[in-house]
Amino acid sequence: MRVIAGLARNTPLCTVPGLDTRPTTDRIKETLFNICQPYLADCRFLDLFAGSGAIGIEALSRGASQAVFVEQSPKASACIRKNLQAAKLEKSAQVLVMNVQSGLERLKDQEPFDFIFLDPPYGKGLEHQVFCFLSHSGLVKEDTWIILETKLGEPLEYTEEYGFSLLRIKKYKTNQHVFFTRAGEDTL
Repeated sequence: MRVIAGLARNTPLCTVPGLDTRPTTDRIKETLFNICQPYLADCRFLDLFAGSGAIGIEALSRGASQAVFVEQSPKASACIRKNLQAAKLEKSAQVLVMNVQSGLERLKDQEPFDFIFLDPPYGKGLEHQVFCFLSHSGLVKEDTWIILETKLGEPLEYTEEYGFSLLRIKKYKTNQHVFFTRAGEDTL
């Protein structure tokens, strides 16, 4: 796994051994960032359930001004810090070692993010909790993109109840990236 493009292009990234994280493959990451690239310059990027930090690091490498990583695993958080150091991007990053709910609470008084990426463990309903929190949070502005990585076929209707509109779905073999914004906004 590596940084695909930008300032830290080709920097190798470490991952946490075992099955606790599901690193996004380079090919899927490239597809995701081809969609996001026109909007990354000077953006604020929030990487929830960050794992190795590869998504937020890619955003920084491609022009994001700041990325915040929320990851509860101490091993994965150490991996994020190591990857940020290898990519020479640590000055633009903040790593919160805590569960996502606590991280969102800690961040709630900060300025909003332009992108919020979440890749929660599948089948635990954690994405519901995040959308519920974000529905009444100042971390989301009217043109914030929320990108959910989830398995194919995952029901998404609940997001409408929280005031979010589906913008786009990009499907892969076993998973998908689903793009949302506040209801009524259309930025894709």
